[in-house]
Amino acid sequence: MLGIAAEKPAAPAVAQTVDDAEAARLAAQVKTEFLHAWGGYKTHAWGHDALKPLSKASQDWYAQSLLMTPVDALDTMVLMGLDEEAKGARELIATQLSFDKDLDVKHFEVVIRLLGGLLSAYQLTGDERLLKQAEDLGTRLLPAFDTPTGLPYVNVNLRTGKGQGVESNPAEAGTLLLEYGTLSKLTGNPVFYEKAKRALVETYKRRSKLDLVGERFDVVTGKWTNTSSHIGARIDSYYEYLWKCWKLFDDKECLAMWTPSVAAANRYNAEEVDGALWFGQVDMHTGKRTGHEYGALDAFYPGLLAYSGDIDRARRLQDSSFAMWNLHGIEPEAYDYRKREITSAGYPLRPEIVESTWYLYRLTGDPQYRVMGKKLFEDFVRHCRTEAGYAAIEDVTTMKQADDMESFVLAETFKYFYLLFAPPETIDLEKVVLNTEAHPLRRVVPTP
Repeated sequence: MLGIAAEKPAAPAVAQTVDDAEAARLAAQVKTEFLHAWGGYKTHAWGHDALKPLSKASQDWYAQSLLMTPVDALDTMVLMGLDEEAKGARELIATQLSFDKDLDVKHFEVVIRLLGGLLSAYQLTGDERLLKQAEDLGTRLLPAFDTPTGLPYVNVNLRTGKGQGVESNPAEAGTLLLEYGTLSKLTGNPVFYEKAKRALVETYKRRSKLDLVGERFDVVTGKWTNTSSHIGARIDSYYEYLWKCWKLFDDKECLAMWTPSVAAANRYNAEEVDGALWFGQVDMHTGKRTGHEYGALDAFYPGLLAYSGDIDRARRLQDSSFAMWNLHGIEPEAYDYRKREITSAGYPLRPEIVESTWYLYRLTGDPQYRVMGKKLFEDFVRHCRTEAGYAAIEDVTTMKQADDMESFVLAETFKYFYLLFAPPETIDLEKVVLNTEAHPLRRVVPTP
């Protein structure tokens, strides 16, 4: 714990408006800043996974590049109408990306970033090469599910299919069906849907009598190894996919799992402190309060609540997220809302608070959320922009930058900022569901 005392978060004030003309100006500015970050990648890290924005160098996740940033960024370019940039990225991916590599990769991350990115880019462009790559990748990843429980190994070798890493969590096991399911719908091969669906169901089946899940389990034995229950890292997107898989696939079993799960989270994790709503940690079996931390990853939850129709609770929790952001002008990774202390001071360019701002604006039409988004964007540019791109923040109390620009800043953070200010028809929420990496996946209508 850093022990940094902070003032009591103030309720967000709306002292201005963002009319359509200002929104159009901001959308154009977001596009300009996206191009700045993408340009830094092209200049200093082309062909690699990511840019190091301070040293102006490249970095790869593994021994060989998997083009994380181009794949993650491609659908953002298409949505922004950056046709030439999108074409260049698409050709790089279609001609240079191969998954026939002897690499042990993180299954979950590769699914949400690469498989999700390829599928979304295919649906937006119609480029069959991207679908072929997605099918090849999905096939290589499938052996990850070959465990006694059906809960996937953490890592899988792209060439041999050997899985390893047995301590996983609800997010990594339960955040796979949008991508694998879409791959099934597009290829006509049901095995992808079935494997990912089983992993989601097996996670749900291990919930406690309170309908809560824990933070970690063993994929071989299926036993919990950490029973802390919350809405943050290692659990977060499990809740997200219960709802979104119902939205994308009309899978009634997902809705049946979502309903008691979200009710339990709202009952046990929610905590009122000085009139503000926060979500913290409890034991999954007893419901006993074990922690009072909320942070950048938890800030996805207001958007999910709004998306599922729980607008009032979403508004209140979004106010807390925004108050946490305004403590220093950028949100910390974790904050103890009872002690009013930052417990993890970094900011790796996360998108979740922007995501929730967009959902709340789209679903309520309340202009305060565009005003909120403008403040978030201006702070983001002020503190994270560098000469070569955008840098993570090592410590939000000093705003010292870190030499890291994760691919999700181009897949998610810039995309959600753009969607907030762009015309609403840019994304049709009745036909499209965004995966946890903000890759828009469109409903696939069965061929008669």
